[in-house]
Amino acid sequence: MAPHDRLTAAFPHSLAGEHPAPLLEVEALDVSYGATRVVTDVGFSLGRGRSLALIGESGSGKSTIARTVLRLLPGSAHVEGRVSFDGEDILGLSERRFRPLRGRAIGFVPQDPGNALNPVRTIGSQAMEAAALTDARDPRIARERILETFAEVGLDNPRRVFDSYPHQLSGGMLQRVLIGLAVLPRPLLLVADEPTSALDVTIQKHILDLLSRLREDLDISLLLITHDLAIAAERADSIVVLKDGSVQEAGPTATVFVAPTSPYARKLHADVPALNPDRYSALRDLGLRRLADQGQAPKIAVRKLTKTFEVDGKVLTAVNNVSFSVSPGTTHALVGESGSGKTTTIRLLLGLEQPDSGEISVAGETLTGRTRRSMQAAWRHLQLVYQNPFTSLDPTWTVERLVREPLDRFRIGTPKERAEWVRAALVDVGLGAHLVTRKPQALSGGQRQRVAIARSLVLRPDVIVLDEPTSALDVSVQADIVAVLLELQAKLGLTYVFVSHDLALVRQLAHTISVMRHGRIVEHGTVRDIFETPRDPYTAALLHSIPSSTVVPARTRSPRPAPQAVVGSAVIGQEQIA
Repeated sequence: MAPHDRLTAAFPHSLAGEHPAPLLEVEALDVSYGATRVVTDVGFSLGRGRSLALIGESGSGKSTIARTVLRLLPGSAHVEGRVSFDGEDILGLSERRFRPLRGRAIGFVPQDPGNALNPVRTIGSQAMEAAALTDARDPRIARERILETFAEVGLDNPRRVFDSYPHQLSGGMLQRVLIGLAVLPRPLLLVADEPTSALDVTIQKHILDLLSRLREDLDISLLLITHDLAIAAERADSIVVLKDGSVQEAGPTATVFVAPTSPYARKLHADVPALNPDRYSALRDLGLRRLADQGQAPKIAVRKLTKTFEVDGKVLTAVNNVSFSVSPGTTHALVGESGSGKTTTIRLLLGLEQPDSGEISVAGETLTGRTRRSMQAAWRHLQLVYQNPFTSLDPTWTVERLVREPLDRFRIGTPKERAEWVRAALVDVGLGAHLVTRKPQALSGGQRQRVAIARSLVLRPDVIVLDEPTSALDVSVQADIVAVLLELQAKLGLTYVFVSHDLALVRQLAHTISVMRHGRIVEHGTVRDIFETPRDPYTAALLHSIPSSTVVPARTRSPRPAPQAVVGSAVIGQEQIA
């Protein structure tokens, strides 16, 4: 008896034919921690073999709802309402009676595979625990079933994956492992909590395609948790929009996506880069006019840059003969997947690494070959905004001290002048002076990133390098940060180097693009040229991975085919053993 057949027998009224009753039904759900209510009067239903997306920003309650369905809330949580799975109220079940459902009938794909898997145990040893939820009692049969499932989720070498430790696999491979373990017992419902938020855009598409295919092939219902309306529109039959724990809007995907009625849903739609590529066109136009001024010398010139590293006795070429230039007052984007060489390139630009060969100049001044001490003056005019505001700011310092530190290090101005410049920098990024005494933990994610930008601005640099500055933020917060960056560029004439794997965001923000792969630039040009007429198959595949702005009913669609030029060759986004 196959695992799915065994589950059919365990739930005799759940799978045979079409039934009007939903598989999952949530009614009047309230969740509180002490006096704080985090979910209020939430209700929705999910049919068998259907998909539903819970969308909203951080703190909207979507993950709390998912963990309520999985009965994974901490003991301090107080839950009221009803959650029915296959006709039975699971909130009323004891843990002993619910435990057989978790994993077998209700599968879970967590957000971060790095935290979900034990780093000191092989994938196979952890997979055998998931196999214990099936009817395979013989370890040899269980192992074969695991290998079959790994192949089913697109892992090219299942036996090698089985014997590997988590650190030996890429992020995309680890996410496929988690999906494989979740579907191994053939559950009726799969809860996927932001399953692609930490992945490159091409890997994201592969994972979402995989979830869609598994849902179709295995008739699994999918509860998808996401903050991205474009992903929800592409992958779900219906959508529930949440804000501050309450439902703002719910209904079929086409209805919510095409004609949202609530102000919050309309804002979410406006904030998704893939759906609104020209949102900031007025702010970008000034940079385009600067770009058209052929009489200007480039603010940044990178010429034939090469950098190698020795890893385990082998020479790895991280950057290979890279050249590009950036006009003053414009934004140049370096795009590509993880491992493409973007980060090494900006480390070379910032003088944090020295190239094996090649030359870098900023404002006509050569930076390569300098000592660290001689780079000090250049760093005053060349600043960096890190990827993650949660780790880039010292948690023990106040906002004032964080923003003032560059002034202190360069010994610029009197204490009174420094305080004035700190407040001016905060105003520039849209933060009030009342925040100067706060510490990072008392700020939201968006406020922290604004502080990081203010910190880079306080020295009045000419060039700011932005290393994935919004990837750790919700789309609404991301939209606010993009607006701040473009407003500052228009006001101060700043030159940006923007590092990202998200081409939809790049289209909103940048003027020119260099597409990197395996340390090389495979394509270079203006945003318009790259997006309208990509020449390289890799660029075409990156563009193909952007969520579509057209809603197709999830039950009738097939995943969009990959560009013909890359099928059968080195498929873009294919993960390899690290």
